Amino acid sequence: MSSKTTGQSINDLEPGQFLKVGKVAPVGSLEARKLANGVTTFYWRFTIKSKTHREPVGIYDSGAPPKSVKPTAKGYSIQAAMRAAEALSEQHHARRDDGGILAIKAEAQQARTAAAQAQAEAQQFTLENLLGDYADHLEFQGRRSHADVRSIIKLHVLEPWPQVASLPANQVTGEQIADMMRRVVELGKDRTANKLRSYMRAAYQTAKAARSKASIPLRFKGYRITHNPAADTEPDESANRADKNPLSLEELRAYWLAIKTMAGFKGAVLRLHLLTGGQRIEQLVNLRTADIDAGAFTLYDGKGRPGKPPRPHTIPLIPEAALALLACQPEGIYALSTDGGNTHLAATTLSAWAVEAAAGIDGFQTKRIRSGVETLLASGRVSSDIRGRLQSHGIAGVQARHYDGHDYMQEKRDALALLLRLLQEQSANVVHIKTA
Repeated sequence: MSSKTTGQSINDLEPGQFLKVGKVAPVGSLEARKLANGVTTFYWRFTIKSKTHREPVGIYDSGAPPKSVKPTAKGYSIQAAMRAAEALSEQHHARRDDGGILAIKAEAQQARTAAAQAQAEAQQFTLENLLGDYADHLEFQGRRSHADVRSIIKLHVLEPWPQVASLPANQVTGEQIADMMRRVVELGKDRTANKLRSYMRAAYQTAKAARSKASIPLRFKGYRITHNPAADTEPDESANRADKNPLSLEELRAYWLAIKTMAGFKGAVLRLHLLTGGQRIEQLVNLRTADIDAGAFTLYDGKGRPGKPPRPHTIPLIPEAALALLACQPEGIYALSTDGGNTHLAATTLSAWAVEAAAGIDGFQTKRIRSGVETLLASGRVSSDIRGRLQSHGIAGVQARHYDGHDYMQEKRDALALLLRLLQEQSANVVHIKTA
């Protein structure tokens, strides 16, 4: 009969050898095994479905007080290892009918996997990434508004609110978005605050709709958006009022007098802009040479419904506008270009040229040309429908969108011809302005 203590027997183990330390209630036993590096580890051994399993308990600390029942910083005494094994045994016995300790471990692993996945999603599907993905989605659709989205988000979300921007998008609240808007309002930019709300609302709606709308990229589903927090906020309706400050008839005639004989590419571009009805400058400068036909050209309007591709918008050319376009010498990819069509004329450059030409008109802004043209055509009894089709305000109503196949080219051509006649009529109140 051996006179060795359990501790001595453990110390005498050979590498790889197991030693049964004792039975564990209610099931199993405690074992010790010395590893190749000389460290001894305790295991709880048990049998389930006729198979033997060993569950690690911890490292043996030979220097621990023999009667200690809690592990030390270095490991377990024999008594502490026995208590730990008993705790595992009790958990196993309580779940013996559905897998015991193996089922408990599997559930714990599933929980760890779910937690890791949730953490990964939290880092990937943030508000910042949602807004970035939305801007990318707009750009892919050909929406030029993506640049405005990126600018506003950078200035009014990412830079001032980095902690909120880094949150999972589905954890951001309407109150947090309202605080972002409030900051912009306090900067005196009420209209920008409304645009911020609009863009964030659209981004969330895109992610929310991704669950049922196949045309939305799959990535948006990853945000797990079921509620649109931006929809809980209220816009400032007063900031959305139209800035109705169109050029008057006299001011339009003065502007026409300033550009009608202006030489070179600059004058030709300004005449083309005015004589085609004051088209949106951002769209006009993107005119492609391939989209010019006999007597007309086609622009692409990206200001329509979210999720829809840019809408083709064809504008007829009256003879004077056709001459202006010819003087621009369209070639290459872009028709309005100073480098042979490789890049298009910048919208800011065209606007600056218009401001220069209209130096004598008080408060002149290029956008007032567009509203001035519409106002002038309205005074000439051109219907709102034709004005809308000419300036691409959008087509309202089911009948117009789905059943009316008429191209309205003649009606738009007649409106442009009327515009030129009204510009050329003599008036005693013409505002004379300096030419560049």
